[in-house]
Amino acid sequence: MAFPRMSAAIVVMLLIGIVSIMGIFVVMTVGPALAHGTSVQHMNGKILQITGPDRDFILMTPDGKKVPFECRTTCRASAGHLERHIIEKAGTDVYFKPGPNNTLLVIDVD
Repeated sequence: MAFPRMSAAIVVMLLIGIVSIMGIFVVMTVGPALAHGTSVQHMNGKILQITGPDRDFILMTPDGKKVPFECRTTCRASAGHLERHIIEKAGTDVYFKPGPNNTLLVIDVD
């Protein structure tokens, strides 16, 4: 080894990078379960419209399916946040639980 300090610096940087990427992957896979519970399901798409005073909304999935959601007392999204997603046509992640009568009860919207 002609440059042992340079080699050591490169190895340390690679180790830091690998550990960082592993940490990001763990947070991406386990994070939603820790934040919302293990029985919560996830769906993404774009909000088309708010359908009621309780912040109920319709989500258009990437495959073109329209899915109605109910945003009741367990919902952590504000009406302003939902409206911003509609105006900006922003991608939206919805975390929900199946409810009675085949309804989808929203836990969180981001």
